[in-house]
Amino acid sequence: MNNDFFVSQYNELANKKLKRMKKHIKIFDTTLRDGEQLAGVTFKKEEKIEIAKALSDLGVNTIEAGFPINSKSELEVVKEIANLGLKSKIAGLARATKEDIEACVKADVDIVHVFISTSHYHLEAINKTEEEVLAKAIEAIETVKSYGLNCIFSPMDATRTSLSFLLKICKEAERAKADAINIPDTTGSIHPTAMKRLIRKLRQLLKCELQVHCHNDFGLAVANTLAACEEGIDEVQVTVNGIGERAGNAALEQVVMALHGLYNVKTDIKTEKLAEVSKLVEKYSEVTMSVNHPITGLTAFAHESGIHVNAVLKNPKTFEAFNPEIVGQRRRIVIGKDSGKAAIEKALLQFGYENIDKNLLIEITNKIKDLAYEKKRIYDEDIIAIAQEVLGKAKREKPLITIEEVTVFTGNKITPTASIAIKYKDEIIKSASQGVGPVDAASKAIENAIAKEVKIKLLEYNLKAITGGTDALADVTIKVSDENGNIYTANAIDKDIVMASVNALVKAINDALHYRSLKTQ
Repeated sequence: MNNDFFVSQYNELANKKLKRMKKHIKIFDTTLRDGEQLAGVTFKKEEKIEIAKALSDLGVNTIEAGFPINSKSELEVVKEIANLGLKSKIAGLARATKEDIEACVKADVDIVHVFISTSHYHLEAINKTEEEVLAKAIEAIETVKSYGLNCIFSPMDATRTSLSFLLKICKEAERAKADAINIPDTTGSIHPTAMKRLIRKLRQLLKCELQVHCHNDFGLAVANTLAACEEGIDEVQVTVNGIGERAGNAALEQVVMALHGLYNVKTDIKTEKLAEVSKLVEKYSEVTMSVNHPITGLTAFAHESGIHVNAVLKNPKTFEAFNPEIVGQRRRIVIGKDSGKAAIEKALLQFGYENIDKNLLIEITNKIKDLAYEKKRIYDEDIIAIAQEVLGKAKREKPLITIEEVTVFTGNKITPTASIAIKYKDEIIKSASQGVGPVDAASKAIENAIAKEVKIKLLEYNLKAITGGTDALADVTIKVSDENGNIYTANAIDKDIVMASVNALVKAINDALHYRSLKTQ
C-alpha cells in the first residue's frame, strides 16, 4: 500500500481480489451543475469561473460547467469557462432534445452529457414508452456525434430501471457511438452490494467507458461510488463537499482519498489542494460543512481525548489514517473536558509557558476541565487566563490596537463604505473599504488596516438584541481565524450595531496579536 497512508492491512488482501478495478480512475466534477442544484445555492458568474479554475488546478479530468439551455446567462458562463484554456475537459448537460444539444454546441463545450428518463416511475411522469425513450436517446446521441463532440449518455434513474431495459438502452447507446455511459443512482436508492452486481453486468456487456453518478439520500453515495469502482468503472461523477440535489452527491474529496488510501488506485487529483478547494466551494455556496466532515472538515484531524492526544504527540499513526498535510490540512490539538496534561502542556508551550511545575500543571488542567464542563468549547484566551491566574503571570498589557475613528456611509443608492482610523504601536493607520452592508464595510476596512501584521478571516458572526424596542443594545459575538488557523472569539455590546461589531473585531485582533507575541517570547 501507499506509504503515505496508515490503513488496515486487510485492505491489501481484499484488493488483490478486485480483478476488474482500474488502476487509474478519472474524476468528473459536477459541482457547478448538480452541486448548484442544492436548494438555496446559486453561484455568480465570477464565482463559477474561479471554482472552475480551482478544479482544473486540482486535477479534475472533466468539469460539468452547467446546463446551457437553462438560460442565456448560463450558456454564456459555460462558454466562458469552455474558452479559458483549462486543462480539464468541459461538459455541458442536455436533455435528449435538439434544442438542448445545440445550446451545448453554442457554449463551445468538449463533451455533451445527454440524459433521458428510463425508470417506470419517470416514464409514467413524462407519459412515454420504453420504445419512445430509446428512439429519442439514440437520436440525441447521433445529433451530438454529428457535431464532432464527445457524448456521455445517462439513463436517468438507472438504478430503478428494469434491468432488461437498462441493458438494452445502454447497449444501443454504445452502438450509436456514445463515448461513455453514466449510471446515475438518481434517488440514492441502491446499496453497495446491488451496485456491484449492476456494474458487473454492464461491464460485461459494454466496451465503452463507464461512469457512475451517486446521490446521498441514504448516506451511501461514497460507498456506492466505491462499489462501482471495484467492478471496473472508468470515471466517477462527484461534487466538492458532496453538495447537490436534496441530500447531495458523492463527495469528491472522500472518493478520491478512499481510492488513494484504501484501494491504492491513482487519480490525477493533487490532494494537497483538497482543503483549499473545499473551503472555496463552502464560501461561494454558503453551505457550511459540518466540523467533522471527513477529509476537509475543521475537526477531521483534531484530537481532544487525553489518551488520543498523548499517543498522537508521540506517533501520529496511532489515531490518524494519513498525515493531514496530504490534503492541505493540519493537525489540531483541541483543549476540552477530555484533554489530558500532555495536550494542555503542549498548548501552554505555544503561549510561552515552559517547564511548568507538575503540581501547577495538574491545577491548570483541572481548572480547564472544570471550565470545559460549563461551556462547549475552550479557546486560547481561556487557557491563557487560567495559566496567568495559576502561575501568577501579569495580566495582559493595554490593547495593541485601538479604534480612533469610524465613519460609515450608506443609503438606498450608495454602496456601503466605511473609513476607519486605528492606533497601532503609537501609529495612526487609516483605511477605507466598501461592503455589502455597513458592518461588512467597516470590518473589511479594519482587516485591511492591520493586514501587514495579521490576516484575519471571519468565521462566525452573531447579533442579538439585549432588550426589546428600537433602542435595544446590540450584542455581537464573532469568531475569527488567523493565517495559521488559530481561532479567536470576542464579544462587544453597544447601542450601535456597527460599533458593537467593530469593537468585537478589534478585541479578536488584539487576541491574535497577543497570542503571537506569547509564542515569540
